[in-house]
Amino acid sequence: MADAVVREATDADARAIAGIQARTWRYAYADLLPAEALAELEPEYIEGRWHEVIAAETDTLLAFEGTEPVGCCVCGPAPHEELLGVGGELPRDAETVGLIGTLLVEPRWGRRGHGGRLLATAAGRLRARGCTRGIAWVPEADHATLSFYERAGWRADGLVRTLDTGGGQVREARLTGTLDLHLE
Repeated sequence: MADAVVREATDADARAIAGIQARTWRYAYADLLPAEALAELEPEYIEGRWHEVIAAETDTLLAFEGTEPVGCCVCGPAPHEELLGVGGELPRDAETVGLIGTLLVEPRWGRRGHGGRLLATAAGRLRARGCTRGIAWVPEADHATLSFYERAGWRADGLVRTLDTGGGQVREARLTGTLDLHLE
């Protein structure tokens, strides 16, 4: 394997990240999202959103194998609306919870440690912000991603949400775990 690194994304990386998202979602979510929505995932159409994400107060990370961008991750403090319990209450540690908002590795680059490197780098960034644990929302039908987080020591906390995709609904489970990861 060529050198594998993770670095902070720059505005110039927005098109590459849009391509990673488009290719990954088309493969991984073909059975979850409507074909029309997946067909609209052209990098030139979603690149603008990635410019906004990179400029935001979050960390946007980009994984490389050699010179090839192969995965991305967005992390930052968890917004309170992402932390609410069933009764609408915030957890006691709400101010020290981080959110992994996106973690994608193109399937053709999977099983090479890129996801673990991205998650470990994100956990380090969140710890530097004073966070003690993290959360992530994952489609219940995405068994590969659920297993990835479980191998890192994260578990579903029992909360689910349903997203309207315009052609159906996707149920997501909220996972949580320590930022002192146990990656295999």
